[in-house]
Amino acid sequence: MQLHHVRVHRSDENLARADQLAWKIAEVAADPVEVTDDVAEMVVNRVIDNAAVAAASLTRRPVVAARSQALAHPVSIGGDGATVFGMDPARRTSPEWAAWANGVAVRELDFHDTFLAADYSHPGDNIPPIVAVAQHLAASRGLTGRDLVRGLATGYEIQVDLVKAISLHKHKIDHVAHLGPAAAAGIGTLLGLDVPTIFQAIGQALHTTTATRQSRKGEISSWKAHAPAFAGKMAVEAVDRALRGETSPTPIYEGEDGVIAWLLDGPDAAYEVPLPERGEAKRAILDTYTKEHSAEYQAQAWIDLARKLHHAHPDLVADPSRITSVVIHTSHHTHYVIGSGANDPQKYDPTASRETLDHSIPYIFTVALQDGAWHHADSYAPDRAGRPDTVELWRKVTTVEDPEWTRRYHSLDTAEKAFGGRVVITLDDGETITDEIAVADAHPLGARPFEREQYVQKFRTLAADVLEPTEIDRFLDLAQRLPELGPDELGRLTIVAAPGVLAHVESPRGLF
Repeated sequence: MQLHHVRVHRSDENLARADQLAWKIAEVAADPVEVTDDVAEMVVNRVIDNAAVAAASLTRRPVVAARSQALAHPVSIGGDGATVFGMDPARRTSPEWAAWANGVAVRELDFHDTFLAADYSHPGDNIPPIVAVAQHLAASRGLTGRDLVRGLATGYEIQVDLVKAISLHKHKIDHVAHLGPAAAAGIGTLLGLDVPTIFQAIGQALHTTTATRQSRKGEISSWKAHAPAFAGKMAVEAVDRALRGETSPTPIYEGEDGVIAWLLDGPDAAYEVPLPERGEAKRAILDTYTKEHSAEYQAQAWIDLARKLHHAHPDLVADPSRITSVVIHTSHHTHYVIGSGANDPQKYDPTASRETLDHSIPYIFTVALQDGAWHHADSYAPDRAGRPDTVELWRKVTTVEDPEWTRRYHSLDTAEKAFGGRVVITLDDGETITDEIAVADAHPLGARPFEREQYVQKFRTLAADVLEPTEIDRFLDLAQRLPELGPDELGRLTIVAAPGVLAHVESPRGLF
């Protein structure tokens, strides 16, 4: 990896394009280096993972709305169109709208992969827009599964590298600002575009995807699932404009009125952004990790620890009134974003939205401790959230920042990087129960790391109620052959709902 020094430049400094971060990202995207076998295997895993969580969300309201919007648009004339999750592969729409619909389906349950460093990300959000473009142009450009794998490896690489170096959340900018450039770069790799074209697409994608983090604060709305889908849609449109010769704000990162100067650390800011050198394989996807549970990633380890304590202390489950307090000692992020340090009363509100509850570690730890399990739907049900003994215990759970867990959270050493902490449960007789966890069980360094078997099982479990058994087997066979797929097979890289599953779902009406 090569570190690129990035700082704000005055307009009269005339920063050369070749020295701009967007250009350096474009050079990585245009590098014809091959994808290694282990990266290709992980790409397959994440395509399966995305389809799994999309299947489980097909009938949820935000997904239905996004799908109905997408299907209101015809296939654009420049290609064959792209598929929409749940629909027959023959029912296609324009690629940017497929990216929108499928992006919402993937993100709705907050249940796919993650990478956390200086900022936060769900790199699997790159998959819907890049797949949509691949399907749209597969026949006309002869695109194959190999091309798609290369594009996805680039999307992951760029997003992870940006997340390692540049903090958005510190300035209350939503993390999808790293996704737009990553997806644009991934599409550039997929299509074999030249550096100048990818450069322009990256600038446009970044410029159109910077927004505040209010979508993840307080009363969290359904826009949380739409935000990354919007970034993917913007990336597709940015590439389209760049292909037509249109240009972008330059320098988008380093300009004196650019993103760094006014949205991030200001005119005196400087960053060291790691990017692969020319000829170096793009391996960042191997640094990412997926979820066993449908909840914000920092909650994964805490669900596992609560599940462990549930079985180790059945007396507390039987009589939770014995607990006087639960204090979770954890990282700055967990405390201030999904913990009591956020000072969001909604995180303790039993009538709060699902999106809010899956960003409330006090709620999540309480339910997992009581139930000894976590379910993507049942654990968020209104009657579950409103159970009196749950509400009573929930309001006894607080978080505090522990400097050591914050240090480990930000560590660049994967062997010590951690997303957990220590919990102290105090009982009415003064006794305390203390335990800790560093990473989730499904993490590569966890108790039960996810491998292909677990990805396949996750898909089978989440798809069981909405796909026919033959469709489950068909998709898994196709996805696991992804690197060898021909142009005609890319159009079938989708999931089709079982008869009747979508028929009873009323599609909302809008403008289209």
